[in-house]
Amino acid sequence: MSTGPPMSTTTTEIRASDAEREHVARILRAATGTGLLSLAEVEERLSACYAARYRHELQPLTADLPDTRRLLAQTPQARQATRRRLGGHAALVAVLAALLIVAWAISEAPFFWPVWPIAFLVFGLFRHARRARPGAPA
Repeated sequence: MSTGPPMSTTTTEIRASDAEREHVARILRAATGTGLLSLAEVEERLSACYAARYRHELQPLTADLPDTRRLLAQTPQARQATRRRLGGHAALVAVLAALLIVAWAISEAPFFWPVWPIAFLVFGLFRHARRARPGAPA
């Protein structure tokens, strides 16, 4: 007893959300910032991006751009978020290392056993820092 328009189950056109349009716009702005697009090109593509109603209309706007994930990782906001996560990771490693050293001091063990868990924690932190570098593989 629906009064709306009939729905087709074979529809290939899926509507684009505001978030999807904004994601494509961020990619286009990042491409402009790195010199891949001129101001005229980005203006044209942004107007097409915000006018797009369906997902398939957004895909050609970034199809000729190389590695859009890396483009987005080069934006100042992405770098700031990466530094925040890396700082949190470093703080966690420092707290855990301190707890391990306190546990060793309390245990009165004849050898410094926390060296191994601390080494693994530091190794993980170095891996995180290496991946957080600009231009590092994802």
